[in-house]
Amino acid sequence: MSDRPINLTPPPAGYADWLADRKGRIHTAQQRATLAVNRELVLLYWQIGRDILARQAEQGWGTKVIERLARDLRAAFPDMKGFSPRNLKYMRAFTQAWPEAEFVQQVAARLPWFHLCTLMDKLKNREERDWYLACAIEHNWSRNILEMQIETRQRERSGKAITNFPATLPKPQSDLARESLKDPYRFDFLGLADEAQEREIEKALVKHVTEFLLELGAGFAFVGRQVLLDVGGDEFFIDLLFYHLKLRCYVVIELKGGKFKPEHLGQLSFYLTAVDEQLKHPQDNPTIGLLLCRSKNKVVAEYALRTNAQPLGVAEYQLLESLPPELQTSLPSIEQIERELTGGDKPKEDDSQ
Repeated sequence: MSDRPINLTPPPAGYADWLADRKGRIHTAQQRATLAVNRELVLLYWQIGRDILARQAEQGWGTKVIERLARDLRAAFPDMKGFSPRNLKYMRAFTQAWPEAEFVQQVAARLPWFHLCTLMDKLKNREERDWYLACAIEHNWSRNILEMQIETRQRERSGKAITNFPATLPKPQSDLARESLKDPYRFDFLGLADEAQEREIEKALVKHVTEFLLELGAGFAFVGRQVLLDVGGDEFFIDLLFYHLKLRCYVVIELKGGKFKPEHLGQLSFYLTAVDEQLKHPQDNPTIGLLLCRSKNKVVAEYALRTNAQPLGVAEYQLLESLPPELQTSLPSIEQIERELTGGDKPKEDDSQ
């Protein structure tokens, strides 16, 4: 057989676009098929768990029946994973956690089974489970990211920054903007000591921008650090500038190394005005400002924000040594998070559950 390359004739006009469309349709079909298989598997597991619960309650079957059922199902379906005693117990717990068939069909079945196991393992409260379940669906979190969000108490921190959004932004943007900010922000992934200076923290955040964006939350896109603003011939530099894809607006973030002071908002307000004048497009919403400080007096911050006509928020940030022991969890490495965000090296699941 000749090693010479095959002389292919050029494709007809429009072929490249047509091929790209076919590839897109095939990819969409593959995704739908995967989702359909997952949905049926989750529903099957819920039904098995319901049946186990019913038999144990109505006929007094003991826990050993799970061992027998696992052995018999494995014998009947040797090529099918998921029938270990441990996984059968998860099925029973699944039915206890979400007893409503309609909710499971319409909501829970949209997540992979091992995501649901994570929710059952790490959260005991139905309200918390439902919150993280909804976020995982909305933001397409991998299981590793879901675990990290739970461990860092994402729910407890979301929407907790002190803001004046209700008075400065129309609904529903004010609600979405408020929920987009946290308090406190965790910068323990930087590995910096508590005495780190503002510029040192700022540089580290940009260096570890993948983790920083993950901590900021869905929707934030990094624009730049020390962004130059020329105002009347004078130069000013914004610490960190982002664009929020859902809010459709710029977000200016300023870092302060000490305790919050009301005069900090004057500088931040000036930056918002400059960004609105120089960078904002007509279709963009008003720019939002977030002041991050080491500590704050809540009442002082509320007073300072109350008389400001621009949308501003104040929140604290915490470095490694600032965190209480119960919050000092082990976060994934930068490389792990990058793999999660790009979809590579997904964790392998086995039949151990």
